[in-house]
This record gives sequence, structure tokens and C-alpha cells, in this order.
Amino acid sequence: MSAQHATHAHDAHGHDDHHHDAGPHSTLSGYMIGFVLSIILTAIPFWLVMAKVIADRNTAVLVLGGFAVIQILVHMVFFLHMNGKIEGGWTLLSTIFTVVFVAIAIAGTLWVMFHMNANMMPEHPTPTPPTHEAPGHSTP
Repeated sequence: MSAQHATHAHDAHGHDDHHHDAGPHSTLSGYMIGFVLSIILTAIPFWLVMAKVIADRNTAVLVLGGFAVIQILVHMVFFLHMNGKIEGGWTLLSTIFTVVFVAIAIAGTLWVMFHMNANMMPEHPTPTPPTHEAPGHSTP
């Protein structure tokens, strides 16, 4: 076995091979960008609520929900390293499938609960309280 063959055999088994792309690679700057974005995406909604910047409750829920979705995406990209390149895109595809499936399940559950409440709950008239006066008697 020659030295060249030994070196080639050594590289063939993956040792000393610095060109592998088996998993996600991140740097300190990537983690710091994610960390700073997470702090900003937490501080802004906190300030919006504490300073009562948004008066309408529905608008506040939509704005805060939007910040929450953006923060989820930041965590997925910067900390979980989810992108279309890892594992041929299967990780990202399975995550998208899971999000769609959960959204359909939640929307269906809310739809069924709303319609059951609207269609199954009878309208009960409020009874008038009985009077305890005997007929023909007046109070002095």
C-alpha cells in the first residue's frame, strides 16, 4: 500500500475531509443576529402593550400576533437553522406541512365549536320574578 493510496483511503472514509455539508453551520455572528432580533421582537410588543399605544383590542391582537409569527420565523432560521438546503429541503417541507395541518385542525375546531354554540344552545327567556303579594290585599 503506497503513501498516496493510504492518503486516498483515509480521505475516502471521511477523515480529514473539511468539505462535508451534513448539518447546519452557524457562526457566532449568526447567533448574535438571531439573539438581537429576538430581543427587539420581544421589546416592541411589550412596549406597545405597556404604553397602551394601540387602543383597539382587535388591532392589538393582530399586531402582537404578527410580531409572534415573525419571531417564530427568526428562531427557526437563526437557531434551528431551517432552510431549503438542509436534508434536501425535507426538514422545511415537513415543517410547512405541520404548520398547515395544525392551522387546519385549529380552524376546524373553532368552526365546529362556534357553530355548535350558535345552533345547539337554546334561547332561554328570562323569567320575571314572582310577586309575593296576595290578591286583594294592599300594603299600608
